[in-house]
Amino acid sequence: MNKSPFFLIPEYRDYVWGGSRLRPEVVPTAEAWIIYAGNRIKTGPYAGRALSDLSLAFGADLLGARAYAQTGNRFPVLVKILDCAQWLSLQVHPNDEQAQQLEGGGFFGKTEAWHVLEAEPNAQLIAGVKPNVSPEQLTAAIQSRSEAVLDVVQMLEVQAGDTLFMNPGTIHALGPGLLIYEIQQTSDITYRVYDWGRPETEKRRLHIEKAIEVVNPNAASLVVKPPQMNDGEVTTLTQCQYFNLDAIRVEEKTVSLDTRGESFHGLTVIEGQVQVSAESEAFVLNKFDTLLMPACCGAYQIQPLVKSRVLKASV
Repeated sequence: MNKSPFFLIPEYRDYVWGGSRLRPEVVPTAEAWIIYAGNRIKTGPYAGRALSDLSLAFGADLLGARAYAQTGNRFPVLVKILDCAQWLSLQVHPNDEQAQQLEGGGFFGKTEAWHVLEAEPNAQLIAGVKPNVSPEQLTAAIQSRSEAVLDVVQMLEVQAGDTLFMNPGTIHALGPGLLIYEIQQTSDITYRVYDWGRPETEKRRLHIEKAIEVVNPNAASLVVKPPQMNDGEVTTLTQCQYFNLDAIRVEEKTVSLDTRGESFHGLTVIEGQVQVSAESEAFVLNKFDTLLMPACCGAYQIQPLVKSRVLKASV
């Protein structure tokens, strides 16, 4: 495989709860899928091909030894930016075993994490169940198909820079006024519990029975406040067997990183502008641009063109 990094073309989803920050010319735009198997390659020798094609063709050279050992030639993560102008549906995701039981062989669960990019004052989200709620109370609330479920879930206030890790089985929803970077397993299995009074449609159904099967009444998520970071520092925000999410702060110093053949690195600028140099090539990334470093790329540098922050997704 060619070692050159390449830009990915985001794909957009226009769900009812979306806002105007991702595509001001198309409102509502809810999600930008910035790193996932279906993305087309924007630049370089593979321009126009899908990331899934490259995964099949090049395996560990693209994905890295760690990712390849877990999921073979399948691209292992899905990264989105979500612009929440209204409440998202209250929902829950299965783990790997439950996904296969409920959906069939070849399906994967959905472990995910959120990093808050922007938050309006007093913005809230739902992550887990309140203490001392019994499984029976939770089941009855879900079966009611009504706002009664809001009495048993945990509401949290969040601010820009906060990170939350979401185990499968955690009932959750993002609220209005949030711009979120989300990293997850490559899975889109979502079981809706409550949709804030919106009418059910073919595309937005509730999945009460399956939600009850997978929900964990003891699951809750903690808000991890942003770490204090110095210029040139790389810090892990969250990690699990499926993904790592690192924050990189560059103001004047250049940061040197290396894929070491272990994993691809997906770099997304969330503030500022940087130049990424690998081999003899250089790439300028503006806000929300995403550059994928193949695992075989090896050493590269991130140089700030202005004060910048970058998120790095890997396995």
